[in-house]
Amino acid sequence: MDIVIIEDEELAAESLTDLVHQIRPEARILKVLKSVKESIGWFEANPDPDLIISDIRLGDGSSFDIFRNVPLRIPVVFATAYNQHTLEAFKVNSVDYLLKPVIKEDLEQAFHKYEELNAKSLETSLSNLQSLIGKIGGKNGTRRRFSVKQGQTILTVPTEDIAGFLAEEGVVLLYTLKNKRLLINQTLDQLEEQLDKQEFFRLNRKFIVNIKAVLVVEQYFQNRLLVRLVPPLDFQQIVSAKRVSSFKAWLDS
Repeated sequence: MDIVIIEDEELAAESLTDLVHQIRPEARILKVLKSVKESIGWFEANPDPDLIISDIRLGDGSSFDIFRNVPLRIPVVFATAYNQHTLEAFKVNSVDYLLKPVIKEDLEQAFHKYEELNAKSLETSLSNLQSLIGKIGGKNGTRRRFSVKQGQTILTVPTEDIAGFLAEEGVVLLYTLKNKRLLINQTLDQLEEQLDKQEFFRLNRKFIVNIKAVLVVEQYFQNRLLVRLVPPLDFQQIVSAKRVSSFKAWLDS
């Protein structure tokens, strides 16, 4: 069994490694990753392990930020200090969760649960977990930043610097307020769930806008609205007719 550990506390990582070797001596720890940035880079450059054991809170974000940028294809055991309500959600949707500090009996139980998975239950678990991550990943359930790849570099973009997200020709582009375009590996539907709904609004099926990027709103044909974006952004978007009422309420919120 090949395992990757995501843990930014050195003593906790060493303790977890020792426990793994005690319980499953044949297991290989391929890598101990210490940050969101390092983890995204490693998973993009290496074959998937059999299992991930991951802390949730990391120094540069949360492990949710990793799994939003890297497709979740393998089981995850989370180490967490989240409240009981969230723990129950993880109990249902992830392979398992471990309360820190991790003890041998709990980790052993997690391994048993992993080994009992079949293909169908794993597929359901990963699908449910991806949805859960989208809902509870950031402060008050919203994203604080996005990690995006540009060439061989991984950039971190705070949400407050984002003008919007545009879907076109099968891809989604993140636009910054300085009119920089970055390719992001998520759909608008996924993004809509993750973003602060006071700051971001889905204007139509192709565009999500940040309130900071709205320069002026004008009446348009067929009861729609035209939104002009602040400079240096050089384009405009139409608010679909069915969203006009909720858009006006969003502007006043």
